[in-house]
Amino acid sequence: MTLDATAAGVYAIAATPFLPDGAVDYASVDRLTDFYLGCGVTGLTILGIMGEAPKLDPAEALAISERVIRRAGVPVVVGVSAPGFAAMRALTHGVMASGAAGVMIAPPPTLRTDDQIVTYYRQAVETIGADVPFVIQDYPLTLSVVMTPTVIRTIVMEHPSCVMLKHEDWPGLEKISALRGFQREGSLRPLSILTGNGGLFLDFEMERGADGAMTGYAFPDMLVELVARARAGEREAAHDLFDAHLPLIRYEQQQGIGLAVRKYVLQRRGAIAHDAQRAPAGVLSAAARGEIDYLLGRLARVDGRALV
Repeated sequence: MTLDATAAGVYAIAATPFLPDGAVDYASVDRLTDFYLGCGVTGLTILGIMGEAPKLDPAEALAISERVIRRAGVPVVVGVSAPGFAAMRALTHGVMASGAAGVMIAPPPTLRTDDQIVTYYRQAVETIGADVPFVIQDYPLTLSVVMTPTVIRTIVMEHPSCVMLKHEDWPGLEKISALRGFQREGSLRPLSILTGNGGLFLDFEMERGADGAMTGYAFPDMLVELVARARAGEREAAHDLFDAHLPLIRYEQQQGIGLAVRKYVLQRRGAIAHDAQRAPAGVLSAAARGEIDYLLGRLARVDGRALV
């Protein structure tokens, strides 16, 4: 199940379940994996920003990865971003030996120029090995690193092991069009583009040429349906479905508490036992929980999956 440029569909960004005392909830790791599979996802992406990866120690990161990979039966991409290359190398080699499909690498926030970005990925590939398929994580809103389409093309063309872009720029629709334009003119080889940002622009991202989604919205089953409808050319049905979920998608996108919202909804849906995060973490007030419950109730009028 090695990742390649034909990857499409929905790769759910997985949360990392914790117990109220902050320990990893391994029983809920299994439970959540089964939940995602039941939603029909194409693959899973673990240890990303949503997965609270920086809060895990190396042993926990590897243990979680091995557990999900053994259970999933679908391609699993593992986030290996780290402040130093030694940690990136160790985790990459560990998860690939366990059967991961590939790894995801985000640029560190210190990068500012195009040359710095290209050099960083060159060094990262030297570190993990040119035989390891990798995903570029392009998330300037959080990482503060701006990658132009030309820079992305340079990285992709320099490294055959770069098979996917996790596209989370905002605004980013024109970037997708630019990259697909490069492909049409022959200056960019095939590249899978899966989009993030909680699915906030997925309706039009699919129309611009995205292959699917790689995000953590708490209704991955809706994302699966939306991507399928969009790929089938059912534009109105895809937009109607998206519009029904948009209020909750928007609520999830709040800086500081977005992950708390997602974990609360995942708990409500029975996917995890607790909505706990490992400190430091945002906390939902009673008022916020009431608002989420209200949004779920409104959504349930048109989508029975929200009846929780």
